[in-house]
Parts: sequence; structure tokens; C-alpha cells
Amino acid sequence: MVLRFSMFAAAVLIAGSAYAADSKAVSEEDGKYLDADGNPTYNIQADGTVDWYTYSGFRMYHAECHVCHGPDAMGSTYAPALKDSLKQKNIDYYKFQEIVSSGQQNTAVQGGSASVMPAFGTNLNVMCFIDDLYVYLRARSDDAIGRGRPAKKETKPDAARKYQDECLGPPK
Repeated sequence: MVLRFSMFAAAVLIAGSAYAADSKAVSEEDGKYLDADGNPTYNIQADGTVDWYTYSGFRMYHAECHVCHGPDAMGSTYAPALKDSLKQKNIDYYKFQEIVSSGQQNTAVQGGSASVMPAFGTNLNVMCFIDDLYVYLRARSDDAIGRGRPAKKETKPDAARKYQDECLGPPK
């Protein structure tokens, strides 16, 4: 786990914050789809079937993020719509990871109060699924999927199951 976060920190420093506008999947590794820059992205089939990671991201988002950011990433009076944030604020994969793991403070006071995104870097229920969250929000940001639980999903890849067991520990 420590190695993953160290590699992440190095990647953030190297990558900068250029937003990859093209979310099209150009490759696939163990059921995870990647864009031309090698960032995780979604893959939605013509019949509406979503890849496992988009579906998992939906589940994790609604378990951990929707309380503040609203159902389906639509925002709330408490926190912004993440559906819009990826594009409007040019939040790329690395910036997303940085904000989620380290938190963020908005010191520009609007409406009488500053906003604070807490750090989730030690929350395994978030960090073990951070790619899934990003993929789901990317699909929502591109209007590639609508509101609500995706009706059809790909089967969970063995690689996803193995990674989950390694990150969270085996089921008890």
C-alpha cells in the first residue's frame, strides 16, 4: 500500500494538471479500460452495458461521496457537482487523486463560508477504489451514463477481485 501512494505522489509531480479531454478507451488491461494517455476510463457498450469499474465507481460513490456531493454527482447545497467539476475545473486523473487523498480547502468565501474537502488518503474504502470513482465520475461528466444505477454491467474481472483482496484484505 505504501508503495502505491509513493508512486502516486511521484506521478502527480511529473504529470502536472493537463486535462485529458478524450475519454475514449483505446486499450484494456485485465478488464480496466485506458484512454490514450494511459488513464483509467469507462467503456459503455451499445446496449448500455457498463464496464465493471464504472459500475463499481457508482457503488463506491454512493457509499462514500454522495452524502456531500449529492446523488449521481449532481451536487448539493453542501458541496459541488462532481459531474461538472472534472471538465469545468480541468481536474485530470492525477489532480483528482491528489484532492481525494489530501483534501482541499476553498479559501475564496462564497455565500459566507469557505468549503473544505476532507482528506480520504487513509480511508481504504475510498483509496482502494479511487480509479473506480474516477471512471464513474468521468462517465457522468461526459454524459456517457445517466442518473441511477447502471442496469447492465460486465462481470467483475479476476484482476479486480485480486486487487480488492490485496488492498482491503481477504473477506472474513
